[in-house]
Amino acid sequence: MSTPFPPPLLEVKAVSKTFGRFQALKAVSFQAAPGQVIAIMGPNGSGKSTLLKSLVGLVLPEQGQILFQNQDIRGKSGYRHHLGYMPQIARYPENLTVSELLALVQDLRGLNDNLDRELHLSLGLEEMEEKKLGSLSGGMRQRVNAALAFLFKPELIILDEPTASLDPLSAELLKEKIHAEKAAGKLLLISSHIVTEVEELADRLIFMLEGQICFDDRLDVLREATGQTRLGAALAEWVKKHALKQ
Repeated sequence: MSTPFPPPLLEVKAVSKTFGRFQALKAVSFQAAPGQVIAIMGPNGSGKSTLLKSLVGLVLPEQGQILFQNQDIRGKSGYRHHLGYMPQIARYPENLTVSELLALVQDLRGLNDNLDRELHLSLGLEEMEEKKLGSLSGGMRQRVNAALAFLFKPELIILDEPTASLDPLSAELLKEKIHAEKAAGKLLLISSHIVTEVEELADRLIFMLEGQICFDDRLDVLREATGQTRLGAALAEWVKKHALKQ
């Protein structure tokens, strides 16, 4: 099943994480190289969000290593300057305006030049800059999240359910940006429940069940292995034949 990939930008080695008696991640391992869009799928509770938060440094695994550019990220923060993160739900001080939030984040990153404002402009954030974050709808907040994820031209971009709450036009603009960043040699990890979105964006799929990776390869490999052309049907067939027997 394994397929050779270019030299990795990111390596996850036997990462495990527990919350009380619940083991969210069980010796998860994979490598990811630049110029890829990798979809991470699985049912609720499969470990997707825990994995993404571990990569960002919001969750600290008890075992294993996460390497970025061959350097262990544990106890370090410098790698985050190469990272863009769009959480499914972001919590911001509600009394700040959009422009104040953007200025604050830029000050924290120490960057005010050579920024990527493409999504800022295309998603209409200029028209929202004086609005307080507490007054924004969920979809408008998602637009802010998306713009921040790409603002500092990161090499690794992690998007957790990126089109959730977005209107169709904003979702399409974000997808176009994802395709462009892949073409520019960036590495993008996307967690999504939407099968059609994964088919449209990703060339590789990591499917998780109960804290473990049960499939990691190209989408066409999954289709060929199951004889199913639709990704949803192929996943169901794979899980039935392989994962549920483990």
